[in-house]
Amino acid sequence: MTHTRYAFIKAQWHADIVDRALEGFCELIPADQVDVYDVPGAFEMPLVARDLAATGRYGAVACAAFVVDGGIYRHDFVAQAVVDGLMRAGLDTGVPVLSVSLTPHHYQETDHHNAIYREHFVDKGREAAQAALQIGKTRAALAA
Repeated sequence: MTHTRYAFIKAQWHADIVDRALEGFCELIPADQVDVYDVPGAFEMPLVARDLAATGRYGAVACAAFVVDGGIYRHDFVAQAVVDGLMRAGLDTGVPVLSVSLTPHHYQETDHHNAIYREHFVDKGREAAQAALQIGKTRAALAA
């Protein structure tokens, strides 16, 4: 069965940057085929991704977050837990769960860095859409 709907989960931490991934995603997949869900942060994405994938309504679930070093926790541990959780959600449900979760080593809240990462998220959103479309074609060919 070919799905023409996609779910897109966005973490609201640094939403001004993360939301740009949806723009890139919708350059290749029409916005009217994308259901958008907001979550507080990256850590909440795997659970929601699993729940959305389990509905059977989506050909893929894309998840976008920006995990930065806040100085009070090991952001790399959070990022690893998120990516592991997203992979598990896909494997457990059989629905592709794609990560647009970026963890820069040297992010500073400056206009320069924000502009770089806003543009980078557009590119990564576009790449997630390409991956969603390609995995759909590959899995359809396997099922034929």
